[in-house]
Amino acid sequence: MPLYLYKAVDRNGQVIRNRVEEINRFILQRKLKKNGFMPIKVTQIQMSNRASKIRKKHKRNKETDDSVLKTMRQRNAQLQNETFKEKAKRILFTNLKITNRDIVIFTQDFYLLKKANFNNIHALSTIVETTENPSFKAIIEDILLGVEAGENMYTTMEYYTGVFPPIYINMIKVGELSGSLTRALEQAVQYLDETDALNRKIRSILVPNIIQFIGLLALLIIGTLVAIPAIENVLNQVGSTDQLPAITLWFKGVLEKFMQFWYIPTFIILVALIGLYIYVKTPEGKYRYDNFKYRMPVFGPLIYAIDFSRLIRAILLNIKNGMRIQDALETSKSIANNVVMLSLIESSINNILVGQSWVEPFEKSGLSSPMITEMLRIGMQTDLAEMMEKLLEYMEIDIDNIMTKIMKVLPQIVYVIVGILLIFVTVVVLVPMIQIYMGTWLFSAYL
Repeated sequence: MPLYLYKAVDRNGQVIRNRVEEINRFILQRKLKKNGFMPIKVTQIQMSNRASKIRKKHKRNKETDDSVLKTMRQRNAQLQNETFKEKAKRILFTNLKITNRDIVIFTQDFYLLKKANFNNIHALSTIVETTENPSFKAIIEDILLGVEAGENMYTTMEYYTGVFPPIYINMIKVGELSGSLTRALEQAVQYLDETDALNRKIRSILVPNIIQFIGLLALLIIGTLVAIPAIENVLNQVGSTDQLPAITLWFKGVLEKFMQFWYIPTFIILVALIGLYIYVKTPEGKYRYDNFKYRMPVFGPLIYAIDFSRLIRAILLNIKNGMRIQDALETSKSIANNVVMLSLIESSINNILVGQSWVEPFEKSGLSSPMITEMLRIGMQTDLAEMMEKLLEYMEIDIDNIMTKIMKVLPQIVYVIVGILLIFVTVVVLVPMIQIYMGTWLFSAYL
């Protein structure tokens, strides 16, 4: 790795100089900032001619070491003298959460600038000036720094997987490696819009019913712990021999035992979750979990259809840029987050190497419909790019149909769960209250 000589200022204003090995300059600067140092100067020892030209070109607009130190001291003095209100405002507005809207706006702006024939550095520089979120602005500046150093955009984005979705990063990667970044950005915009629309639809169904479910559950627990003992006290005080429903007494006993020994079920649940998490991290567990995501009821077909359509888009992008199908699959496999999908792509590449059909693994998996595999087979015999475009149109309709079915089935599933809980609340809590209201317990008390 290249050797760098850096000069930085620590939190106490002390100047630190050191030599380190690092992949590139912007990664070193990021690590310095993360460890609480403010980089003043980072120089690559025995740098290439190209990197030297980049550094000299931008050095004219940079401040001197003394001016940076002066600025640091002034900033530290201001921070020490700021009021509580100013400090709270600074923390709130410099640590804003990066939302999906920020990424959508960034992608749309970048796409429009690329269509206007802006190069990456010019486009990123323009976007930095118009970005409102300080946290996201710092990330874009980091990406710009990497591009200026000769790196691809996706290389820097991979360090921010918590901000950029992995599929989004892979789409940018495919676009950069295939020389079709503008088209990849267009697909990224479409992906973000479709994902946002899907999330809104699912939230519109789940959120109200989840709130209703939580409300009923709280009513059940509070009613059992508060109202039921109060009713029992009334019956005991008047000497009534009436008994509460058996299911009410049973549920009350279960809650009392849970309140008394809450740590036992909590420990069991916690151990089970940790064990499941550790198992999913193993190769076998990861494969089983990803396979379940593709085959589970309701959402499984939708997840596979979306992943497969993204794969076909990536392959089509590479084929249009002159790649062979083998190279297109090799480049596009980075777009797959699911281990099952990745194994199918690897099997397809191996089939090509031994002279067999690359469509066969998808057909044997049972996940792809016969229509999809047949269209790909016909495309291999005619015009694959044209057939893939038609396949994407067909899959868009298929995804819409699956979404329509989910939107019909999902409310029914949620309503059944909420309905069962509502019946349980009625039997456990409301029936004893109705008995008290009707006053039948007075007869047994009188007798």
